[in-house]
Amino acid sequence: MNKESIKKELSDKHNSFIEYINSLSDNDFMYKSNSAKWSAGQQLQHIYLSVRPINIALLIPKFILNFLFGKPHQNRTYDELALAYQKSLLNGGKAGPQFIPNNVSIGKKNVLISDLNKLIKSLNEKIERLSEQDLDKYMLPHPLIGKISIREMLYFTIYHVQHHHKSVVENIK
Repeated sequence: MNKESIKKELSDKHNSFIEYINSLSDNDFMYKSNSAKWSAGQQLQHIYLSVRPINIALLIPKFILNFLFGKPHQNRTYDELALAYQKSLLNGGKAGPQFIPNNVSIGKKNVLISDLNKLIKSLNEKIERLSEQDLDKYMLPHPLIGKISIREMLYFTIYHVQHHHKSVVENIK
């Protein structure tokens, strides 16, 4: 995917997730089945907690990213990146403590939705300032996959929200 496609997918997939969350009744927003890890509200907070550090990382000067994380040796496609994430989950990978949501009350729903919308808008603005080459040239650390290019991190962000959207749908069934 090129930069414009990535920005569109980030917006579309997060908007779809937010629209679904917004459509839930208060009870469904709070509901957690015996087999579910988190409620819809917690899934929403987890997505917010996952996007925030990427947004912050893209404020770091590129030469510092290069110094801290090195240069990518390869760039995976969207599908390859999604597969790497799925494999890490199958091998026992779990969200780190900084990404684990608290209990989310119905009163926090609109604030979290608004905050996530702002984050995605801000992330897309930061992506706009990067070149296509920058997306492949600089790396960020992913807690389960390891060091990946900015492009791969954005692929992950697109996949991740869909993964959790699906979890919310399955929890409500």
